[in-house]
Formats: sequence, C-alpha cells, structure tokens
Amino acid sequence: MKLTRLLVVLALALVAGSCSKNSGGVAVIDTDFGQIKIKLDGAVAPKHVENFKKLAREGFYDGLAFHRAVPNLLIQGGDPNTRSDDRNTWGAGQPGQPNVAAEFSEKPFKRGVLGAARRGNDVNSATSQFFICLRDFPSWNGQYTVFGEVIEGIEVVDKIANLPTDPRQNLLNKAVMKKVTIQD
Repeated sequence: MKLTRLLVVLALALVAGSCSKNSGGVAVIDTDFGQIKIKLDGAVAPKHVENFKKLAREGFYDGLAFHRAVPNLLIQGGDPNTRSDDRNTWGAGQPGQPNVAAEFSEKPFKRGVLGAARRGNDVNSATSQFFICLRDFPSWNGQYTVFGEVIEGIEVVDKIANLPTDPRQNLLNKAVMKKVTIQD
C-alpha cells in the first residue's frame, strides 16, 4: 500500500514537472508606454515559444519596436528593421532569419492573444515578428499560430494601438521595446 502511494506521488510529480516545462514562462516587455506581461504557451506552440525565448534571452528584441498598429485590432512588433527610422522597411523582416513552422491549435484569437506574424499566405514563414490581438477575430483561428496571452498591461497595448499611423498602418513614431525578458 505504501509503495503504491509512493508510486502515485512520484507519477504526479513527474506529470507536474513536465507540465511546468511546457508552460513557457512569462515574457515581460518594457516599452515607452509601460510594461506588458505575456504568459507564453509552450504546450500549444513549443517551437514558437522557444524561438521567442531564445531571441529575448539574446537581447534581440531590446531596442526593436512595435511598428504597426490598428486600433481595436492589433499591434505588431519584432521586426529587426525597426532599429532604423526608415518606415518603408518596417514589417518586411530581414532575409536569412530562420522560419518557424506553423503550430495551429484550438486556441481562439481574442483580446490579448499573442500570435506569430508571417509573410503573406505562407503559414510556415514566421520569424521574429509577432502581434497582440485586441478583439475577438475568429477568421484568424487556425490561420495563425497562437503562442501566448497578455496577463498584465493590456492598457499599454491599447495605448500603442491608438497612436497615429501612416496609410500603411505603420506608426508615425515607433513604440520602442526597451527590454524584453523571460521569467521561467
């Protein structure tokens, strides 16, 4: 009986340990407008979460910007071209960045969801760029990878989404991500 209990406890500990490994941790994005905290979902999109975490830990996102904003729809960031002030290159990405294959799930696009941006209709072309959804958008379900959700700072996302943009939806003045860190 005691051995059975011990085995059950050990099995539960192993399951709990494997669940926490898949949790993904929390991304903290410090911006000019405040802080955004995003719970990363490694159980749903492990490749996207690992790519994001790797880039954050390398300091890749530090100094990049949210460059695109559509009020009540999304903000987008993570393009290395936003290190420059040439808005014509924002959103184009850089050649040679490794692609992350799509990881579609049943998770719906709703307010606060973190999604992987991609090039055109190529579902397997995600790189470093991501977007935060500001309202339910069911037509994106199963079309873009969900890999996290804002848990604090959605009002910061709203502030950025309402900044002035040009006709291409690029911000007239970029919203800089001063530092992006990962809390495991």
